[in-house]
Amino acid sequence: MNVDASKLLEVKSLTKHFVTKNGNAKRIVHAVNGISFDVMRGETFGIVGESGCGKTTTGRVINRLIEPTDGQVIFSGIDLLKLNKQELKKSRRDIQMIFQDPFASLDPRMTIGQTLTEPLIIHGMGDKISRREKVNTLLEMVGLQPSYYDRYPHEFSGGQRQRIGIARALIVNPKLVICDEPVSALDVSVQSQILNLLTDLQKEFGLTYIFIAHGVNIVKHISTRIGVMYMGKMVEILRSEDLLTSPAHPYTEALLSAVPVPDPSNPPNRIILEGDIPSSTQLPDGCYFHSRCRYCQSICKREMPAQRQIGERMVSCHFPLI
Repeated sequence: MNVDASKLLEVKSLTKHFVTKNGNAKRIVHAVNGISFDVMRGETFGIVGESGCGKTTTGRVINRLIEPTDGQVIFSGIDLLKLNKQELKKSRRDIQMIFQDPFASLDPRMTIGQTLTEPLIIHGMGDKISRREKVNTLLEMVGLQPSYYDRYPHEFSGGQRQRIGIARALIVNPKLVICDEPVSALDVSVQSQILNLLTDLQKEFGLTYIFIAHGVNIVKHISTRIGVMYMGKMVEILRSEDLLTSPAHPYTEALLSAVPVPDPSNPPNRIILEGDIPSSTQLPDGCYFHSRCRYCQSICKREMPAQRQIGERMVSCHFPLI
């Protein structure tokens, strides 16, 4: 396989369906529906979209915390979806996650030192003394004191717990970190601190991020490129600097119109999405967004638009806005 040295991750036609039961009836929930994108080394690839669009499922399938239905996840030239358990354990050292809830993601029965040391033990990294030194060093790097080593999660604030979660993700020297809405559960003042910390650590360790969030402003602030998801589809992939000025997909345009503007004398031109939201168990024909799109035409109801390149972006729309 020829590997582009600039590409760290290639996601190809990734699909995840869940089967639910209601009595004897089975329903298929189409969570992720054949998405494709690349992540370059050293960049932050943002994924944004409303709740239920498949962002978190995408992140978890990439790391095989959830098994996919179909597709490929190629990391450094290796398809992660074909690895056995032993091979997957090794790959987990290179791909780590920061979770949304900084309290639920930490074991309340383990001290912070035990939580951060456990990945080193699992991957056979260092001895007892060197592991303690590494934990203390990383605690300082994320803005915590080494004296917190023997404390428990309930003794920390939400922002401090998320710093611990970041330290746990970085303790094994990963190449890719999947950040699953890492600031959505935090106060606004703390959010900026965590975002700045993630940026500083990326420079320090040469990290690559996938940053998942539903806040457009947050994703734009930290990301190099952004993928916009709707109903399990990646409807647009564009550079961060193009997001606010030239959205190509009608759904991206509607998302941007909902971003609060600090100047009350210049209110945004709010786009109210009308029509019915499709069910993830009964996907419509054609474009999944057509029932809410103000630009919808007859072909949109019949045919799913193919992902095509326009300049430096990818967009899935029959009538893109640029």
